[in-house]
Amino acid sequence: MKYNFVTIEGNIGAGKTTLANILSKKLNARIVLEEFAENPFLPKFYENPDQYAFPLELFFMAERYKQLKDLLHINDLFQETTISDYLFTKCLLFAKVNLPEEEFRLYQKLFDIINPQIVQPDILIYLHSPVDKLQENIKKRNRDYEQSIPNDYLFTLQETYSQYIKQHNIKTLFIDASNADFIGNEKHVDIILDALDKEYEQGQYYISLP
Repeated sequence: MKYNFVTIEGNIGAGKTTLANILSKKLNARIVLEEFAENPFLPKFYENPDQYAFPLELFFMAERYKQLKDLLHINDLFQETTISDYLFTKCLLFAKVNLPEEEFRLYQKLFDIINPQIVQPDILIYLHSPVDKLQENIKKRNRDYEQSIPNDYLFTLQETYSQYIKQHNIKTLFIDASNADFIGNEKHVDIILDALDKEYEQGQYYISLP
């Protein structure tokens, strides 16, 4: 394994957690999963985003910081690799979409204080799926508060992720996950494992799943 810390990112419903769980088992890696269910503001946000966006994003940032800071500083002789299903910068990207300008500027100041304390991933796996595929996955996992997410919101998040990755020249495996079936098609997982066995320069590397 070429990388000690691998992060998986993508839009809502892209399959991040599913892939993270599978890769962690295949690689005998420690796993860090987003604890979204612990955020009491999440259902309220989908009902009233204007009122609950700021506490939602603050709660997520605090929880992600605590989780990554605690876990990534633990030496584990038997698990040298860590797989995470979120990038800490996700805090800033979602805040940019969800918060009005003044609140976002305040949030960014807090983020800029915290972010240097976080270990950054060696490589990012970004799962890119069309919005109709995302909506299909969202329906399948059947979380009540997600069932009314509008397409426009998913499009905006998709564009925000893409711009960030391009602007910051992050070492990224950009996966076309339009046909992804990580549970039912082992070949899709093998393609990603093969890609993780190679060394890359900074930039984006595009991979399709047949």
